[in-house]
Amino acid sequence: MATLNGTRIAGKVAIVTGAAAGIGQSIALKLAKEGAKVCISDVDTDGGLECVNEIKSMGGLASFIAHDVGNEIQWNELINFTLEQYGGLDILVNNAGIAFAASIENTTTEEWRKIVSVNIDSVFFGCKLGISAMRKSGGGSIVNISSILGIVGTPYQAAYSATKGAVRMFTKSVALECAKAGWNIRVNSIHPAYIRTPLVERYAETFGSLENGLKELGNLHPVGRIGEADEVANAVLYLVSDDSRFVTGTELIIDGGYSAA
Repeated sequence: MATLNGTRIAGKVAIVTGAAAGIGQSIALKLAKEGAKVCISDVDTDGGLECVNEIKSMGGLASFIAHDVGNEIQWNELINFTLEQYGGLDILVNNAGIAFAASIENTTTEEWRKIVSVNIDSVFFGCKLGISAMRKSGGGSIVNISSILGIVGTPYQAAYSATKGAVRMFTKSVALECAKAGWNIRVNSIHPAYIRTPLVERYAETFGSLENGLKELGNLHPVGRIGEADEVANAVLYLVSDDSRFVTGTELIIDGGYSAA
């Protein structure tokens, strides 16, 4: 059984959205292992509670709240819940997101509005309300999970790329606002390429088999493989710790060379 063995963010209070599985779950576990008290939010209650139980089994502190990230009222409830549980907010990771593939002609208005709500509105609500809470705590760090497709484009992902590009530029603007105001709040974005998660594994299986799909997806990256969720979590830990105290308004690309090719 894993145990808590780190102190890089000991005593900090963190919110991680979309933390019931995949990258979000890995981030929540990583922050907990390094000493943070973690509030996990997701629409998947079972997965969220499993993550909380895993953190508690390591000796950490964690809570779960069911949360639709596109709903501003529920964002208020999440922030208030966290403040009541742990007395402040130091770290916010806007990780929750959705994706779908479709040509621009076949993308419906409903699909467009849904992906904008989950991928962009959620980051707006999180930053708006999270910053207010962090100012009362004396500062903090916000990490917005974008995508490599917020840096480069690809066919059949116009809606997704639009939302992730918006997250990239929104992050820079908010970072500058916080810096110039002297609030001691840093804001950065992370841009992963293909990362091995349950969602990506399901996509890989459409190539005939999981093994074949992972190989094909891996070939899109110059290093020859897709990434692991823990590799993204390590980057988040860097950005929320004092190791990155001079880093704000930047994008950290984790893509195995995908965007350099």
